[in-house]
Amino acid sequence: MSLRGTPALSVPLPDRRTFLSRTVVSILLAIALGGLPACGRSGDGSGDGSETAAADSSSAEKTGTVSAANSGDKGNGAETSERARDRKSKSKGSEEAAEDEALPIEVTLVGRGRIESVVRSATNLEAEAQVIVIAEAARQVRQLFVEEGDVVQKGKVLLRLENDEQRSNLAKAQVSYDQAERELDRQKRLFEQNLAAERALNDAQHEYDRARITLDDARRELGYTEVRAPIGGTITQRFVKIGDQIGLGQQLFEIVDFESLVARVYVPEGQVAGIRPGQTARVSAEAAGDREFQAKVDRVAPIVDPKSGTVKVTVAVGEQPGLLPGMFVDVDIVTSVHEDVVLLPKRALVYDEDRAYAFTAAGGKATRILVAPILADRDWVEPAEGFAPGDTLVVAGQAGLKDGSKVEILAGGDSAS
Repeated sequence: MSLRGTPALSVPLPDRRTFLSRTVVSILLAIALGGLPACGRSGDGSGDGSETAAADSSSAEKTGTVSAANSGDKGNGAETSERARDRKSKSKGSEEAAEDEALPIEVTLVGRGRIESVVRSATNLEAEAQVIVIAEAARQVRQLFVEEGDVVQKGKVLLRLENDEQRSNLAKAQVSYDQAERELDRQKRLFEQNLAAERALNDAQHEYDRARITLDDARRELGYTEVRAPIGGTITQRFVKIGDQIGLGQQLFEIVDFESLVARVYVPEGQVAGIRPGQTARVSAEAAGDREFQAKVDRVAPIVDPKSGTVKVTVAVGEQPGLLPGMFVDVDIVTSVHEDVVLLPKRALVYDEDRAYAFTAAGGKATRILVAPILADRDWVEPAEGFAPGDTLVVAGQAGLKDGSKVEILAGGDSAS
């Protein structure tokens, strides 16, 4: 069958099936490889070529940009490395210049002198002979004989209480005693002449003994009405006045013997080995100004306090103008003295890992020397070796020195030999 006016196209049936199969396979391959060709485009494939060219151009531009960036990074790295070498060179040059520069110092000359080893402590002064006088009778105060600040001897009457009753009792006891004494003498004579029995003599002896005891009691009671100083010293406090009615055991006076003034200090057990009775000590008090008072070690306790690990040392101070009981003082106990030895001022020392060093200067260079101390006090140290009188010792500026450092002595310092 054919259309009108159109030639008939005759395709064999087997060839048509083959054509269709090939068409389907092509479509499937196109889908698998990236999709079908765009519809409506020119059949010559110019559109695909333009897109491919544009992609190639973009890739080229990106590649060029990356290459340029890499080239720039390489240039910057080279520049940074060169700058680092310049800085290192400059730093090395600065260090060399600093080492070549002489450091300013102040010096003094090593000398000889006297040095002491002391054990230092602080405490309050106290008097060992210090008593509170109390009343032994309940009476009214009739007379006062001393005031605060008075110096009294042992046994001096300080005050007198009302004593009329005691005096009367003493007089009665005295009469009874005298009578008993006469009767005893008479019985003894009669007994010797065999004119009295032994019993009568014994009775007389008994009456005499009782009268003597009564008299002693009356005297004692009267003595209680006169208050006397139990020790010699200074009246530091008076607690009563005339007319007071005092009771038994009431405080009347305080007496302090300033000659018994002591300083009790507690020394660590590791330092007590060098302390002995009789050693020299010095006492100073801020309240007494810059004065130093001489003292002496009186006693060293034979035991160590287990709680504090200290030993009590009693330093005898005695009565000295300016020192008073209760005053806070510093105590220096001299345990050793070295005369005419080489001395270094402590301000010249520098410390490195718990060791002390000092620098000497000679020929424009500093030498570091280990200081092994034998004795030391507040300001000076005696070295075991390494120093001689006349050595130029650095006393300022040594903190930044090293062994062999170049130094320059500032004006006013001693010249290096």
